[in-house]
Amino acid sequence: MFYARALWIGLLLVVLGNTLVHADPAPAPGFAQQAEGYAPEGSCDACHTEQVKDWKDSDHAWAMRKATPEYVLGDFNNATFKDGDIQARFFKRDKHYFVNIEGEDGKLKDFQIAYTFGHDPLQQYLVELERGRLQSLTIAWDTRAKEKGGQRWFSLYPGQKFTPNDALHWTGRYQNWNAMCADCHSSNLQKNYDDKTDSFATTWHEQNVGCQSCHGPGQAHVEWASEAKQQSPAEHSYNSAADIGLPVDFKKLGGHGLIEQCARCHSRRQSLGVGPQPGEPLLNAMLPSTLRPDLYHADGQIDGEVYVYGSFTQSKMYAAGVTCTDCHNPHSNKVKIEGNGLCLQCHTETPPKRFPSLQAKNYDSPEHHHHPAGSAGAQCVNCHMPTKTYMQVDPRRDHSLRIPRPDLDEITDSPDACTACHTDQKPKWAAQAIEGWFGAPSLPTHSGETFHNVRQGHPDSINQLASIIGDLGKTEIVRATAAEQLANMGAPAVSALEPALKDESAWVRASAASGFVGLSPVERVKRLLPLMDDPHLAVRDEAVRALAGIPTIALPKERRDDYQAALQDYEKRLRSNADLPGNRLNLAVLMERQGRVLEALEQYREALKLDPYFSPARVNLVTLANNNLRQDEAISALRAGLELPDMPAADHGNLAYMFALLLVEAGQKEEALKWMNVAAQALPENPRILYNLGLLNMQMQHPEQAVKALEASIAQNPNDPDVLYALLFLNATSGNREKAAEYFQRMQQVAPNDPRLQQLQQQGGPR
Repeated sequence: MFYARALWIGLLLVVLGNTLVHADPAPAPGFAQQAEGYAPEGSCDACHTEQVKDWKDSDHAWAMRKATPEYVLGDFNNATFKDGDIQARFFKRDKHYFVNIEGEDGKLKDFQIAYTFGHDPLQQYLVELERGRLQSLTIAWDTRAKEKGGQRWFSLYPGQKFTPNDALHWTGRYQNWNAMCADCHSSNLQKNYDDKTDSFATTWHEQNVGCQSCHGPGQAHVEWASEAKQQSPAEHSYNSAADIGLPVDFKKLGGHGLIEQCARCHSRRQSLGVGPQPGEPLLNAMLPSTLRPDLYHADGQIDGEVYVYGSFTQSKMYAAGVTCTDCHNPHSNKVKIEGNGLCLQCHTETPPKRFPSLQAKNYDSPEHHHHPAGSAGAQCVNCHMPTKTYMQVDPRRDHSLRIPRPDLDEITDSPDACTACHTDQKPKWAAQAIEGWFGAPSLPTHSGETFHNVRQGHPDSINQLASIIGDLGKTEIVRATAAEQLANMGAPAVSALEPALKDESAWVRASAASGFVGLSPVERVKRLLPLMDDPHLAVRDEAVRALAGIPTIALPKERRDDYQAALQDYEKRLRSNADLPGNRLNLAVLMERQGRVLEALEQYREALKLDPYFSPARVNLVTLANNNLRQDEAISALRAGLELPDMPAADHGNLAYMFALLLVEAGQKEEALKWMNVAAQALPENPRILYNLGLLNMQMQHPEQAVKALEASIAQNPNDPDVLYALLFLNATSGNREKAAEYFQRMQQVAPNDPRLQQLQQQGGPR
């Protein structure tokens, strides 16, 4: 439910005080005073009794409830919890529930529990704090049976202690209900965030996830039903949901449209800041996350907490038209059939006519699964939907429903279902076993191979990604991922990325737009202006963001007003969503592109107040400050980041590298060398850091250390002309002519037209 901190690796490529802001008290979250079109809670109960019966004990019904005796599942009988330096006591007072725990000031204090959050396999608890915030405790109650390890308090971050200024502390931003969870745990949630005071006035229509979360505002339907009771059945026949006053017509939406309604919550995504949009296409409300390295393994298997949609859209089931409700009762949330019978609804000797391409075969047999009948290995889900455990006790299945491919382990470094059970074996053993059962199949290149190559910096990455985008047989999320990765490569990828702007998939179009930011205003307008008319808001937003900062004169006269209006609307929605550091970053980047330097700097600072560990904001702040004659602020911001305890190694290394370069620029070479060494130790596989470490050692007359660093760099990137030239120069000046000649020859092969090489050739080669 609440995120763990991600590693912000590689965001240097995107780069062109620790207390929260205090404000006047904001109202506590609560029911909306007016909710136009929404029926009163409970209006559906009288007519839809079976659905309500299914729903009342579902995850949706338990999404959020008042902290009352019938809903609080944890032990509040003066129970204590201790994990290292973390301690808490749970108790009751005057029929209310309390916790004694460290607060924002670092002191132990009693806090009243306001709401429960979830029920199976754990329950979290929400506390009201100032500025309209609801905060989730990071100590939760394990609701599983005692024999399964439950009925205990436990930490969501065992062995870790976060200080009150850390965004992962229970009072911090990543444990904030308003920003992180509210829109998926209540109906018609209106966040009402004020970016200037960092406060909320959040409201909901129904406290939990009720009927109107999925079916849309129901007052018109209630009125229709009231009138229908007065008529005969023949008089109130209807053809569509609209005829009976319901805004969401699931039949009209079709299979993928139905899934998109679920994906509004069951996905990792970037909200567009427009609030609930029931019945609308998904990309009019949010932009789903692609198969990013911090969320998915290279082959698309789940890694981070991704909530199903991104997995399921990779599957053959999704492509064939299978929907969430084919397997799950939408009201109880439970699977319709336990065990293999769920899959055998379709995968049987008599497959349904709805899926004519299905092979008629008995899949629930040793001939298919090659495990003893009734064993764990014979269960379809254990091979095709392996689990990963989140929040310590919550195993969730990967919904990509993939065929196990242990043969990809060596190629993509991704896990495989076979050795998750056969822990004493290696993926190669599993691959050989499968080949023994089914023969050696002729398989096409898996997209995971390409994505792994890209992550490793393969020289042919651009062509490989362009090939994936152009392959309409690939799933939409895979093609959108390829577009996003190409966009991150900047100018060299523009030509390969251009067809994606006209792709049939809105997701691909949206993912491609940012790749054109580096072009001249005229060229940007030429390519991106058509996207301003796209039917999907997510695509229009990405186009506006990429166009931001262009001079008005670059636009056709008839489009200037439209562009300005879209830009203002986009900024307004960014502000309403700037309650998380990543969203503040987006606002700051927009301002920076528009040349609003002082405003952008302030927003980067605000992002770091929300999370001091959020390195992308610190990197951008440092870069912008340094480029605008604020070197002191840049140095101060980097020092503050490097002094943070428990900084992830990659982030610490990147900041140390930036700091070293900045110190060199400031003429402080001795300290620069110290931090360049820190960066090289933290990121030993970054050849550019090793190159700069070598140059710095050369400048400081440390030839042995310089050679060591440069040779380590060239070992990782043998064809880098900069490193080859540095080694050539270093060996030539130190009298090692044989080595100098070797690097001279290698440079001739790699970069024959390099001006430095031509100058040496005119001088008769290295001396």
